[in-house]
Amino acid sequence: MRLIDTHTHLDFPDFDADRALVLDNASAQGVGRVVVLGVHQANWQRVWDLALADARVYAALGLHPVYLEEHRPEHLQALGDWLDRLRGHPKLCALGEFGLDYYLKELDRERQQSLFEAQLKLALDFDLPVLLHVRHSHAAVIATLKRFKPLRAGVIHAFAGSWEEAREYLKLGFKLGLGGAPTWPQALRLRKVLPQLPLDAVVLETDSPDMAPSMYPGMRNSPEHLPEIARELARVMDVEIEVLAQASSRNAAQVFGWK
Repeated sequence: MRLIDTHTHLDFPDFDADRALVLDNASAQGVGRVVVLGVHQANWQRVWDLALADARVYAALGLHPVYLEEHRPEHLQALGDWLDRLRGHPKLCALGEFGLDYYLKELDRERQQSLFEAQLKLALDFDLPVLLHVRHSHAAVIATLKRFKPLRAGVIHAFAGSWEEAREYLKLGFKLGLGGAPTWPQALRLRKVLPQLPLDAVVLETDSPDMAPSMYPGMRNSPEHLPEIARELARVMDVEIEVLAQASSRNAAQVFGWK
């Protein structure tokens, strides 16, 4: 079984003590590639260094809405400079993580929207797919994507919406990132949506170190857990694990332009 973890934060301090071992263990279980996402200007270099140091790691860079108070106008300019400098580099696979977060009420929605649109424009300018954070904000994200119409689309990270919302993203060419959340029995609505999703619509992810699956409650999430996550998602979707794994890896390669 070959898997791709399309969304991790392996550069976070949670992995400082055993990052190489985590990657080795994941590889031994079939997780051949891992995407690490930048979330603010301060961690882009760390993410990039990690990608350059390990053949299994690929990088995406972005300005995450949860860190809104850290972001400055010059950071958006710096992001453009990074993308320009790395244009065409095989290790840069996407722009992300960015998007809209309406769950945290203290985050100003107008500022979020402005930053969201500015990064969508960068993705268009640099012909990059996008990895989007969407929390309690599907309507606003879908409306914005319909205006911008990104040609390479990307992934809706940690999708937890309705079938109707899923259908809108699929019409726009997006894949839906599935990870630990739907492994929990209490995720009733999401577990009803999963069997309706076509296999060409999904990619697998962990969001390590966050969003631990039900089999590792309260623990640090890891790419090592992706095979077990995939197994439970395949059960919920009523497909063979190997079929889901192949579809997810094929879809991820399509998103990132990998052969």
